[in-house]
Amino acid sequence: MKSNVKGFADSAKGFTKSPLGIIALFIVLVYGFASLVVSFGQNIGENAIPLIYFLVLFPVIVFFGFLWLVANHHRKLYGPSDFKDEDNFVKVQMSTAMSLAAASAKQPNAELNPELSEKYQEKILELVNRTSQREKIKTSKNRIIWVDDRPENNIYERKAFEAQGIEFSLALNTNEALELIKNNDYVAIISDMGRKEGPKEGYKLLNAVRESGNKTPFFIYAGSRSEEHNRMTKERGGQGTTNRADELYEMVMNSIQ
Repeated sequence: MKSNVKGFADSAKGFTKSPLGIIALFIVLVYGFASLVVSFGQNIGENAIPLIYFLVLFPVIVFFGFLWLVANHHRKLYGPSDFKDEDNFVKVQMSTAMSLAAASAKQPNAELNPELSEKYQEKILELVNRTSQREKIKTSKNRIIWVDDRPENNIYERKAFEAQGIEFSLALNTNEALELIKNNDYVAIISDMGRKEGPKEGYKLLNAVRESGNKTPFFIYAGSRSEEHNRMTKERGGQGTTNRADELYEMVMNSIQ
């Protein structure tokens, strides 16, 4: 009996390392106590009926509640211990957040300046935790093509993705990008707008990709995030337009996952 109690205690301790484990532990305890009351309770009388209904309906309610959590908040159901290496999890999150903060600080937006507010830093951390992949997977299926004739302008943005296991192919012009897209598989395409070839090369590339039948998610990262430019991008089959590093990261990571 003593060994059984110790075994349960050890198992319970393991469950407390993640939100999903805490939920499971709570369900087991509630259902277990209710079963004990019904089985061994004395003089329950008419009060047994509500308990029986509870025992019958509780698993059904838990099942649908779990489906809702998985469908809407699955990224919040894990803790650092769900990674193969907890230290690596923390390093990945911090590296991603620092890269995004650095990318945001260098952008000429009035709302984002080099001295990022504490509130904005918290927003960056929350974004990273919400969109991060649970494991770093380095395969061709996690490769993005980034089209920009000045790739040195996007170093921090790429570092944020790379910390999550994303790899990049870089293209300097539309023709080079189309050749790479034709011969390789990518999970997303990121393009600037104006290049040496012309001021609307982002749209030109997007049109060519969609006309070829390629449905890879396409994002434009340029100098605007206006509703008009966002609408024009979506009308051409793209997924969005932004000039903010955090928005780009969120859109792309959501499309990957």
